[in-house]
Amino acid sequence: MNNTKKIELYELKDFLILWSTQSVSQLGSSITAFALTLWLYEKTGSSLSTAALTICSYAPYVLMSIFAGALTDQFDKKKTMIVCDALAVFCTVVVLGLFSTNRLMVWHLYVLNAISGLMNTVQQPASEVAMTLIIPEKYYQKTSGLRSLSGSLISILNPLIATALYSFTGLNGVIAVDIGSFVVAFIALQFFISIPKSNRKRKESVFVLAKEGIGFLKDNPMIMTLILFMAGVNLVASAFDATLPGYVLPNPKGGHYVLGVVTSCSGVAMIIGSLIVSVLPKPKDRVKVVYLTMLFSLGTENFLLAFSREPILWCIGQIIGWILVPVMSANLDVILRSTIPIELQGRVYACRNTFQFFTIPIGLFLGGFMVDNVCEPLMAVYDDLSILKMLFGTGKGSGAALMMFILGVSGSMVCIITGKKLKKYQYNEK
Repeated sequence: MNNTKKIELYELKDFLILWSTQSVSQLGSSITAFALTLWLYEKTGSSLSTAALTICSYAPYVLMSIFAGALTDQFDKKKTMIVCDALAVFCTVVVLGLFSTNRLMVWHLYVLNAISGLMNTVQQPASEVAMTLIIPEKYYQKTSGLRSLSGSLISILNPLIATALYSFTGLNGVIAVDIGSFVVAFIALQFFISIPKSNRKRKESVFVLAKEGIGFLKDNPMIMTLILFMAGVNLVASAFDATLPGYVLPNPKGGHYVLGVVTSCSGVAMIIGSLIVSVLPKPKDRVKVVYLTMLFSLGTENFLLAFSREPILWCIGQIIGWILVPVMSANLDVILRSTIPIELQGRVYACRNTFQFFTIPIGLFLGGFMVDNVCEPLMAVYDDLSILKMLFGTGKGSGAALMMFILGVSGSMVCIITGKKLKKYQYNEK
């Protein structure tokens, strides 16, 4: 048994170093993002303005992902990751400089987040291909569970750490931690990780390579349908993310600390889910697992938050909504990695980013817009209507509760309708 574990650790050495140090860096970046959300809400009091911060990060996915993936397939993965991470942390340093001199404005954050998002657009497919290159195929499900675990820990820790640091040290302390985490990841990637070269040797136009990525998806309708299904899930989930601050912060039982705790509960749930997926046997139908887990998540969390008034119930809702996300993610990850040829993965993952994540900025905008301009005004006018008052409460935040209900209905419909279409596909795992 010990020899087996030693062999496993040896075979996964590069993955474990890359995974752990990049997770530390992601935690630092997430802490800064959460703290900036608090700072921006304090300045504007607007759900839409706050959501726009994330919109600027995701917009490059929509505009540039397909071409970024084509570039990724032609360049050294390690160098690409280092350059992109360095430019992203430079944006963070600029924020620190502007804030320290009392010159930081809302539009500065939007521009810098867009630049940082562009770097992530190039870095993300390079990172995905690098993971495939350093992970033996027999460990795909296990390593996917570990990656979900780290994502869960980040979800738990980043709002709690960000809230504490922001309260006691201000934005300066938050950004200092972010920069330190980047240094750890940079040293590990530069000096301790070896990423094999991919086999691709021919140099072609990024337009030709991007077309190959789209062509693969066109020729594989099951993969394309799964990606579009996840786009619908992301639309609802991102609208939820835009709605949550406007739901928790103005509530008499809410506030910064409660928002941090509620947000962290999603991470607690994902840790539990990651542990579950690490011990689960191979399912008979991975495709079915993907859409049924999302139906459970979207069909419970939004309704529970919409109709509840107590922070403990908000936390339970987050746990219910997120506990099966790692199960979905692991199965989707295995489907993609085992179906897409490695020499195509950079451009196909990049096309996936465009088609799967283009709904995130749309959802963030719709969530913030609906709360600020439709749901809150509606509840303000009809707050004495007994049925609305009973279901969603009164005062600021009741409109966000109404929006949660709308998202619950929408998410359930996305899963039911797309699930019927996915049933006709058969995934045959090697």
